[in-house]
Amino acid sequence: MRIDFLPKHLVIIGGSYIGLEFAQMYRRFGSDVTVIEQRERLIDREDPDISDAIRKILENEGIEVRLNAACIAVQRTGKGVAVDLDCRKLPRRVNGSHLLLAVGRRPNTDDLGLEKAGVGTDERGYIQVDEELRTNVPGIWAIGDCNGRGAFTHTSYNDYEIVAANLFDGENRRVSDRITAYGLFIDPPLGRVGLTEAEVRKAGREAMIATYPMHSVGRARERSETQGFMKVLVDAETRKILGVGILGIGGDEVVHAFLDMMYAGAPYTVIMRAMHIHPTVAEYIPTLLGDLEPLR
Repeated sequence: MRIDFLPKHLVIIGGSYIGLEFAQMYRRFGSDVTVIEQRERLIDREDPDISDAIRKILENEGIEVRLNAACIAVQRTGKGVAVDLDCRKLPRRVNGSHLLLAVGRRPNTDDLGLEKAGVGTDERGYIQVDEELRTNVPGIWAIGDCNGRGAFTHTSYNDYEIVAANLFDGENRRVSDRITAYGLFIDPPLGRVGLTEAEVRKAGREAMIATYPMHSVGRARERSETQGFMKVLVDAETRKILGVGILGIGGDEVVHAFLDMMYAGAPYTVIMRAMHIHPTVAEYIPTLLGDLEPLR
């Protein structure tokens, strides 16, 4: 982030959240950008329809995406870099001026002297904690990325809130009480809360699903930002919201309306019957929910 030059051709290894955010950022700065991903699709934590839509958004901006890169090797070529990859299509080498590795992180806990205090870690170096973020040593807690319970600023801050409330306010807050929530900050952004469609199917839950394209949202058309769609999953029996993904303008903000309903434990009909302000993206929440049909 502190470089004072613009890469002519940035090659990014890793097609997940950080890699894609940097890919779009540098492409808009003016760099040629190639994203190399080992798996069959980008951010495969997401459902295929969302992954495919994100790939299309990035490719429409001129970002090259190379998937199924099974054998990645990097070498210098003069003042640049060459990345060999075993993909399903030619060419099998990408030449660029600079390389960014975005293949994940590991906690830098190896120099804290944890073994001297007897604090346990797992095989990757994450400090092991219970539901209230206690370590195995009385009087020692671990919050933030080092405990493996989240990799976001908001999860780290929530860790602090849990520990502080339990220590000083006599509460009994637990990590398991929080609902998954995160964003992918490309343009347009992805806001994600709760379960994905794949997770709902894997759990074998009876559910309902609805999608709604952003090109049918008035605010999106007014802003000429019609890429993406909204998707919601609801428990067929309890009518409670299971998960939502909003890929589109304002998606990282609008998704919180669903998140709040999930924390309240209210059925989807409550927000479906709410009156929202026009013209906004949020006013289409009732429209989206009105299209629910059984997940088959």
